Amino acid sequence: MPDPEDVRQVACVGAGVIGGGWVAHFLARGYDVTAWDPAPDAGGRLRRLVDAAWPALEQLGLVADASRDRLTVATTLEEALTGAEFVQESAPEKLDLKRELLADIDSLTPPGVVVASSTSGYPMTDMQTRAGTPGRLVVGHPFNPPYLIPLVEVVGGERTDPAAVRWASRFYEVAGKSVLTMDREVPGFIANRLQEALWREALHMVANGEATVGDIDLSITEGPGLRWSVMGPMLTFALAGGEGGMAHMLDHFGPSLKSPWTRLEAPELDRALYDAVVAGCDDAADGRTIADLVAERDRGVIAVLRATGRLGKEGTV
Repeated sequence: MPDPEDVRQVACVGAGVIGGGWVAHFLARGYDVTAWDPAPDAGGRLRRLVDAAWPALEQLGLVADASRDRLTVATTLEEALTGAEFVQESAPEKLDLKRELLADIDSLTPPGVVVASSTSGYPMTDMQTRAGTPGRLVVGHPFNPPYLIPLVEVVGGERTDPAAVRWASRFYEVAGKSVLTMDREVPGFIANRLQEALWREALHMVANGEATVGDIDLSITEGPGLRWSVMGPMLTFALAGGEGGMAHMLDHFGPSLKSPWTRLEAPELDRALYDAVVAGCDDAADGRTIADLVAERDRGVIAVLRATGRLGKEGTV
């Protein structure tokens, strides 16, 4: 396989919202992109999607040789894969379809080329069952739209070569993504499981008349969502412990895990979990004090409020 830094031609298989978003992202990063989708109007839809994304990509900053002219819409899967040095598969979430398509991609692509799936929930172990060389198949799960949201979650299956996971993670970094490389397969990965927990509780609240759709959205956009855009839920909760950090937060609020605040069953807050969370927050702080983190959070939230037009002229929200 080529070094991740040397990749110049990317194939995108599937050109819907996610696949098209990947195409736009790779074009903005200066790659030659070949795309294929079996839909009869795929080419026109894809070019319209790229055109719609381009103003945002220009604001983000295009690399020097980025161009929409570097897109080729192939008429066959084989044509799309010819010369590809990396493949991003973004077909619909149907397991049998994924299995067959990945097997076809595998048979048409030189063994050294890494193939990543944009699946939002299937483990690669379940998708690589029909591939002749499954060792180079990985999950590269993006977030919509891939050209705008930095995160991509990378994980292999039981038959994936760890070298392919390392290669894919490095390639995505070179391609301008924020990479979360998972140590093990978890259905739905990490971010989707967190999103899904919030989504399910929101549906319960609407179904039971406990909150309206508007209430739920406002509770996030004007509440914890502002903090989450600066630092994640773990460090955010650590700051709730004041100078004592996460340890004090768990001592103080840990008993509330037994309260019926959500329909999810809380894990037992035993010493192993307690220590893992506290140590994890210390690692995430990376030498920053609580005061440093508070100042960072405050600057970030103010920046978000200002950027979204919610900060009043006199400094009031």
